[in-house]
Amino acid sequence: MSTQRVFAARLAGCAVFDPVGDRLGKVRDVVVVYRSTAAPRVIGLVVEIPGRRQVFLSIGRVTSIRAGQVISTGLINVRRFSPRAGEVRVLAEMLGRRVSFVDGSGTAVIEDIAIEPNRLGEWAISQLFLRRPKTSASPFAKGPTTFAGWSEVTEQRAPGEPQSAEQLVASYSELHAADLANTLLDLPQQRMIEVAEELSDDRLADALEEMPEDEQVHILDRLGDERAADILDQMEPDDAADLLAQLAPDRLEQLLELMEPEEAEDVRMLLRYGPDTAGGLMTPEPIILSADATVAEALALIRRHELHPALAAAVFVTLPPFETPTGRLLGLVHFQRMLRYPPHERLGAILDDSLEPVPVTASAAEVARLLASYDLVSLPVIDAAHRLVGAISIDDVLDYLLPDDWRSHDSDDSSPAKEMR
Repeated sequence: MSTQRVFAARLAGCAVFDPVGDRLGKVRDVVVVYRSTAAPRVIGLVVEIPGRRQVFLSIGRVTSIRAGQVISTGLINVRRFSPRAGEVRVLAEMLGRRVSFVDGSGTAVIEDIAIEPNRLGEWAISQLFLRRPKTSASPFAKGPTTFAGWSEVTEQRAPGEPQSAEQLVASYSELHAADLANTLLDLPQQRMIEVAEELSDDRLADALEEMPEDEQVHILDRLGDERAADILDQMEPDDAADLLAQLAPDRLEQLLELMEPEEAEDVRMLLRYGPDTAGGLMTPEPIILSADATVAEALALIRRHELHPALAAAVFVTLPPFETPTGRLLGLVHFQRMLRYPPHERLGAILDDSLEPVPVTASAAEVARLLASYDLVSLPVIDAAHRLVGAISIDDVLDYLLPDDWRSHDSDDSSPAKEMR
């Protein structure tokens, strides 16, 4: 075994390779079991493999940990990881716990945990990286840090005392929204709520958009009304409308009243349409410009980092007003077409008016057929007066057409070499 002392928070996200150098996945957590007379023993790693599925990799299959990478024997059981009785995940469940020093010198919070093997090759927790309470009244001050062995501290968690999630949130800071959503769903229920409460509004909103609706409702119900409204403000209007549609009418109206007026107005409009129609699936915030706008102006709007890639594929040209519901839809200009013209070219001169928009009443199946037939990623949605009211993108339609459990659906557990836990 080629290794050194490894800290769990730094191990998270490291790539896992087989002996020939093929990447198998990336580390998401470390699994330990408690012992009565010694430090907890490491039994394996939680590894995320392609398909965003988290599986178990026995520590006995790990041959090397160094330079930010893990080398294994290549044998992985592709069955989704589910903790067994007595198994504890270091990042998900131990970071943030409060401990007391056995010498009576006070308390501290676990910020990281070091693991390493002994002479027999058995991995265990070797050190804790701890932060003591701050000694300054400054809101920006932090307490001093120290290292301690497992035998030098005892865990102190009073019944009902919430477990700090700050360190866990920090370890999730670079996760893609979909990966963050899956990671949250794999946590114990109470821990998931603790982490959700610690996440910033925009970060939690991004994660909620990637979750099944029942899980969205569960998390929203555990947040206060003010916080829930702030989260809904940060979500895409169509996603917020889908979530609110699952709530009781009284709570739906209460949250809409607490939302920002402009955001609430968009959501109210979407709630007027059936959930399986173009009006119910669309976003009311596409890029809209006049025919006199230039290519340079359009490209500047497309460059906005918060814009969804599917909505950045085209600019819609209408008569005034230029906010949904707009004036009459004139046509659209595809991003690729704009790249072929000089920056000063007017959009009206390169307009594509051959594409038929879809009415708000069009079914999701009809929209899917149009997107597939013409190889498009988005379509304009109009009302009876031919006014642009929104745009529906391919991801909106896929979310509807795929089964409800598609985010957690496992493919067949087939692998040339399986390892049994």
